[in-house]
Amino acid sequence: MKIATNLSASDLKAAVGHLFELASKKTLALNKRWSGLGAPVFTAAGKYTARAWTQWTQGFQYGNALLCFDVSGNGKLLEIGRRHTLDSMAEHLTHTGVHDHGFNNLSTYGHLRRLMLEGKIDRQEWELRFYELALKVSGAVQAARWTPLPGGDGYIYSFNGPHSLFIDTIRTVRICGVAHLLGHALIGEQDRKINLLERLLTHARTTAKYNIYYGKGRDSYDRKELRGRTVHEAIFNTVSGVFRCPSSQQGYSPFSTWTRGLAWAMLGFAEELEFIRALPEKQFGAEGVMKKTAALEMLQKAAGATCDFYINNASASDGICYWDTGAPNLHKLGDWQSVPADPYNDHEPVDASASAIAAQGLIRLGMSLGAKGKAYLRAGLGIAQQLLTEPYLSVDPKHEGILLHSVYHRPNGWDYIPKGAKVPVGESSMWGDYHLLELGLLVWRMADRDYYTFF
Repeated sequence: MKIATNLSASDLKAAVGHLFELASKKTLALNKRWSGLGAPVFTAAGKYTARAWTQWTQGFQYGNALLCFDVSGNGKLLEIGRRHTLDSMAEHLTHTGVHDHGFNNLSTYGHLRRLMLEGKIDRQEWELRFYELALKVSGAVQAARWTPLPGGDGYIYSFNGPHSLFIDTIRTVRICGVAHLLGHALIGEQDRKINLLERLLTHARTTAKYNIYYGKGRDSYDRKELRGRTVHEAIFNTVSGVFRCPSSQQGYSPFSTWTRGLAWAMLGFAEELEFIRALPEKQFGAEGVMKKTAALEMLQKAAGATCDFYINNASASDGICYWDTGAPNLHKLGDWQSVPADPYNDHEPVDASASAIAAQGLIRLGMSLGAKGKAYLRAGLGIAQQLLTEPYLSVDPKHEGILLHSVYHRPNGWDYIPKGAKVPVGESSMWGDYHLLELGLLVWRMADRDYYTFF
């Protein structure tokens, strides 16, 4: 990736303003059309459709309205986000079957709490307590989905079952951090109190150990020049707790890097690094919680390795990535890393949703590292600059998406391929739209010297 040397958040503020103008109109229009259809997941021919696999994108749908309100101040958007959170999100708080709590509930209840604490909506003490109760419940339910491993390791397992550790969960596990911050704990059998900070850090440590490769020769594909690549899924023997093998559900193979999984790791570890730094020292070293210095070292190592891999191995020269670094027809694009990404090629699709997630991870790691993080910060801002313009920004009012060229599940063939094209192109996803808006809000507030975090 070619990193701009003099790009700042202020340089992008006008483009972010344009993004939120478009997104506000599209969010209002989609809300008017979409009713009782399940959660919108991705577009086909520019229209949002649902897929009843899990409703993991519903929080993004209503979160979009809240993010747009944050910038625009449009009360209709606040009303949509607030009303639908109240009417539709309760089932996500107690959903014991998924690893997606941070996605759904921080995108709704979490933003509403933040907006109230920031004075952007009127503060009602009972309403604030309602949002905080929701976040406590969600964090505890997420933490209960636990597979213990020998030596004190363990993880929140994916919807595939107790044997399955997904890289995605490293971004959703922050819900446990918020619940901990609010003074909550998970109460288990015989009233055993389970520290939610311990669950977050143990999950992060296990993910860093088994889902990230550091070029140490762990297997034949773990080479020094590929430090920081990720695997989508780690598989364990649930009887013995022994790690069995890497796997992938949505990537091309266990030995290539599915770029959205990489992006989840970049952003998840960077955000948790911010979170742990903000906590007082006295919260570490007891109740099984690792020491703060060890936690910071682990999180920074994982965030740095994955961000380095994205910059050096996973992206085209403009910072945009294709859906998998080992996609079987990627070689037909020639030296694809030395030129800007081409979403209209005939061989392999771009995944702009992964790039939007990755950009925020790069920015947050860069901000966390201060002067040593300038390259990461500028890399993230450079990706944002690309995504805020065509052909990635959806400017057609008839297209319901906000961020174009998103890929959902390439192996399963779930993505829409328009007539005349050979690969998925020109479509949007609800998580891609949401994360572009989250990225946009971060850049907008940085331009105003008003940095914010999930906690």
